[in-house]
Amino acid sequence: MPNAPRRVLVVGAGPAGLTAAYEAQRAGWHAVVLEKDPEYVGGISRTVQSGGYRFDIGGHRFFSKSPEITRWWRERLPDDFIQVRRMSRIYYRGRYFNYPLRPWNALLNLGVFPSIACVLSYAWARVFPKKPEVSFEDWVSNRFGRRLFDIFFKTYTEKVWGIPTSQLSADWAAQRIKGLSLSRAILNAFRGAPKESGEIIKTLIDTFDYPRLGPGQMWEKTAADLRALGGDVRLGWRVDRIRRTGGRITAVEAVRADGARERFEADAFILSLPLRDTVSAFDPPLPEPVQEAARGLGYRDFLTVALVVEGENPFPDNWIYIHEPGVKLGRIQNFKNWSEAMIGRAGTTCLGLEYFCFEGDGLWTMSDADLIALGTRELEQLGIARSGQVREGVVVRIEKAYPVYDPGYQAKVDSVRSALAEFPNLHVVGRNGMHKYNNQDHSMMTALLAVKNLDGGSFNLWNVNTDAEYHEEVRPGNDDGSGRTVPRRVGA
Repeated sequence: MPNAPRRVLVVGAGPAGLTAAYEAQRAGWHAVVLEKDPEYVGGISRTVQSGGYRFDIGGHRFFSKSPEITRWWRERLPDDFIQVRRMSRIYYRGRYFNYPLRPWNALLNLGVFPSIACVLSYAWARVFPKKPEVSFEDWVSNRFGRRLFDIFFKTYTEKVWGIPTSQLSADWAAQRIKGLSLSRAILNAFRGAPKESGEIIKTLIDTFDYPRLGPGQMWEKTAADLRALGGDVRLGWRVDRIRRTGGRITAVEAVRADGARERFEADAFILSLPLRDTVSAFDPPLPEPVQEAARGLGYRDFLTVALVVEGENPFPDNWIYIHEPGVKLGRIQNFKNWSEAMIGRAGTTCLGLEYFCFEGDGLWTMSDADLIALGTRELEQLGIARSGQVREGVVVRIEKAYPVYDPGYQAKVDSVRSALAEFPNLHVVGRNGMHKYNNQDHSMMTALLAVKNLDGGSFNLWNVNTDAEYHEEVRPGNDDGSGRTVPRRVGA
């Protein structure tokens, strides 16, 4: 009889986990995926369904500079990608501002006297910059002036990360807003952008690819393809124990909501669960210094309040950044402007209101009814929709949506990474699996390389370049390999 296929156990059915499982199954392994969510695959790239409506968690453009990833997407959904016109703006004080900022649009919207104050503030910052530049606040104020910083940078940044901008480091600002300055933007406004400059303004692409039924369509199809090849996807299983003997992982144990427990043995293990949870699940435990390092890893949580709104489409954007300081809302997605096929009834749209929080804080612990009421109230306060137009709503909470770069975080990750390297049949992948703020396509790339390593490859997954998606301007050859950045505190 032929030898039984080698077994690989994958934890997490997000982009990284499902990519790894599918590729391993196709390479001759038998793949089993364990996913703690009882209903959805896709992780933060899922598409939630409610009352005939489908909505994305955060809004996911399908764009990659990797031809391999682009081909992979197209193979899964050859006939279901649509081209979506890109539009996003900033909302502040009842007005809409172009995003990224365009000086004349910003100054005209602000009005004569606030604009004069902004220009004077900018001039003052250029003549008397704050030195040394220690914080995000220092760095941005020196390049835009304090007035524009307060309007367009401070409020939204603090909403997203829950950290005062005076405590965020200047090096994060330098990475996030690399190459963008007010004087350069004003000059380009007069003369136009150089046609032969070779610059790639990635955030300003006019259109982008998107699955017709949302990003979850990609991962639902991948799960179906995996099962068709003989693999297995088990929903509702939360891994809480990782068994090891010597220098190898031998099994994981998982539990369901009904209390059922099962042991899953395999030859290799690919994990995309949060790095902190990976370490805490080891049995026997890893050394105490490694456990302490893992306990110190932090996360920012996130929730979406999806509201069905009747009447005329309230705005043409895919999403709007809310810089209004008087509301808790951080960003609004308009899913009708992503894909009409996601909208369950004509004459309505679905708005995804995004709130950033920490698990256990006031927002996170609010009841669904109170969150829906809060979202409805804030839409009316912003003048985007009247409360009477809101017909229904649903809340989705996402734990550990964003790994946070706290003081000393890199040393903590390095400590965990070194300990896990002692187990050659264990691979960690994806955003939370590596505590690295990957985009969807880069999470997938770590999975593709992990599978190649199963069959003798020697790729370093930690070197996958998490392309600077948040940079306003990206130039060929200007990639320092440091990856997509998230904020770190001053002194980190």
